Amino acid sequence: MEPLAPYACRPEESRGRRHPEAESTMRTVFQRDRDRIIHASAFRRLKYKTQVFVYHEGDNYRTRLTHSLEVAQIARAIARALALNEDLAEGLALAHDLGHPPFGHAGEAGLDAAMAAYGGFDHNAHTLRVLTDLERRYAEFDGLNLTWETLEGIVKHNGPLAGPKAKPGKDVPDGILAYVAVHDLELASFAGAEAQIAALSDDIAYHSHDLDDGLRAGLFTVDEVADVPLVGPVLAEVRERYPEIEIQRLVPETIRRLIDRMVLDLIGETKRRLGQANPKSAQAIRDLDAPIVAFSEKMEKDNQDLKAFLMRRMYRHYKVNRMASKARRIVKELFDLLLAEPGCLPSEWQADMEGLDPPGQAQLVLDYIAGMTDRFALEEHRRLFDAYKKIE
Repeated sequence: MEPLAPYACRPEESRGRRHPEAESTMRTVFQRDRDRIIHASAFRRLKYKTQVFVYHEGDNYRTRLTHSLEVAQIARAIARALALNEDLAEGLALAHDLGHPPFGHAGEAGLDAAMAAYGGFDHNAHTLRVLTDLERRYAEFDGLNLTWETLEGIVKHNGPLAGPKAKPGKDVPDGILAYVAVHDLELASFAGAEAQIAALSDDIAYHSHDLDDGLRAGLFTVDEVADVPLVGPVLAEVRERYPEIEIQRLVPETIRRLIDRMVLDLIGETKRRLGQANPKSAQAIRDLDAPIVAFSEKMEKDNQDLKAFLMRRMYRHYKVNRMASKARRIVKELFDLLLAEPGCLPSEWQADMEGLDPPGQAQLVLDYIAGMTDRFALEEHRRLFDAYKKIE
């Protein structure tokens, strides 16, 4: 392995874990974090959680699991090119969506509305809760007891949450505030470069692969994306080089080249910023006034244009809207029923409900629903609301 850059997060310099424990003699602390994430129950459940299309709408569409794997592959490649810590970047990419509820953003909207009286719902805050509390795999602590750098990267991968560097107009979720009160993740600074890579690898993956899924679903055609900035020139390049190419090869070849262009642009712009800032440590990256990992100005604009196209033609397509509408209603109805009638919860969850105040009861119901897969949520809703469904 090539030596790490001076501004990389180094395992031997980690700030450690909240709960001290003996470290592995075979793996670095960041490799161990990544492995714990992969073995987590929440990671397995991503297999049946929505990216855009609900699991039963087709076997070839992305799920949260396949999306997370794609993000991890991109993040690792970028980290290698920049001499950053590949294991940390990969672990952050694999964990970034663990807090998503069933049905993706539609499920999140439904739970946010259901929890309005108790602070709402934020999937990033719930990811932190999964990693630090809800995973119950170890004898000596709740959660996965990940390193400070991994937890910091999860919370701040989109930038500082507090202080003058934070984006204005958004409050820090209560769950994150409660956690940092006992384990300070320094919300006012940027995360390390590896976390910034994971965040933009997420953008690269979902822009390109949602385009692929939208074409596969017939929500728009190849000719309709020919005028979209970034996509159109790549599509034309493939058609010019392979004039007889069939559609089943044209789309993946275009997507592959699209990812390549975004990755190379990000690496080039990040190297330019590194040259200007000349950081000497990972902490120097955190202390900067702007992200160190970024697209060029033109690529950023092209990405926003692609995102706008997908928003207009895919995310707001009536077929997607109809499923999203059902999803919001399903999670809201589940939440309202289980909060009003906790006796309908499974026995082990009922036991945890004892002695909780109303906000605590609402949080427990939220935890139960947010951990569901699409498939389980649909079945649970049917069991509770369909009078003809056999009680199991």
